[in-house]
Amino acid sequence: MAEGIARRCGFVALIGAPNVGKSTLINALVGAKVSIVTPKVQTTRALMRGIAIQGPAQLIFVDTPGIFSPRRRLDRAMVGTAWGGAQDADVVALVIDAHKGVLDDDEAILNGLGDVRAVKVLVLNKVDLIDKPKLLALTQKLNEHAAFAATFMVSALSGSGVADLKSWFAAHVPAGPWLYPEDQISDAPLRQLAAEITREKLYLRLHQELPYQSTVETEVWKELRDGSVRIEQTIYVERESQRKIVLGKAGQAIKAIGAAARADITAAIEQRVHLFLHVKVRQGWGDDPERYREMGLEFPKE
Repeated sequence: MAEGIARRCGFVALIGAPNVGKSTLINALVGAKVSIVTPKVQTTRALMRGIAIQGPAQLIFVDTPGIFSPRRRLDRAMVGTAWGGAQDADVVALVIDAHKGVLDDDEAILNGLGDVRAVKVLVLNKVDLIDKPKLLALTQKLNEHAAFAATFMVSALSGSGVADLKSWFAAHVPAGPWLYPEDQISDAPLRQLAAEITREKLYLRLHQELPYQSTVETEVWKELRDGSVRIEQTIYVERESQRKIVLGKAGQAIKAIGAAARADITAAIEQRVHLFLHVKVRQGWGDDPERYREMGLEFPKE
């Protein structure tokens, strides 16, 4: 970076309904995989932060859980975390799935945006799947709803429009020193990142069969003399029937999940990985405060 150019640094929270493409967008903005992406809604549970450099600016992107009408304790924790991420940010980007339009969850978020003090921008994602006249009408409708400083039309999957969005963020975060080293792309501890990768593979393999009552914890992380890492993780489910689904016939499901997770963890940490997965039944983990702390969530009292 040229001498004399003032540095900028700020937090940019991506909020929106489940499955609008926030995780795919944050990965595109960072240029690396820092948040899990699955076809299943509500897979982002805690705040995942991805870090990117754009000119003199360091951008800390906060991928929040999808905001929806909560029914369970875990749901309430995720929604509370999402709004908390928005309140703490310098810029809040509302991500809307342009192809689906404005749904009930989007309406609720738009109504809640009035309480957010940060600069707000509208990001219409998946614009390649909608006709231009419909897109312009949707843009007008949404801008009548809230005071957005800018509107961007992107395709997070193809990367179209992402560079312009990133440049805008870089110009609008506050002046100030960078908070992270230049080569750091996430503030998630490696143990948590590894657990998130395995959880993604779990959902991708079993999303039709496995309910949300599952979580992954990294129990052992041991650096070995040859430079490789031994990682032991436990997949917790609530019932024995779920444990059998995760294991699969003759252990085929757990082997496939482990192989896919090992490949991604290896790429993420740039070390050879020996991954060992265990599956345990822990009834009622969804009501255990310790499990929420492990996931980086506040435990709702009710």
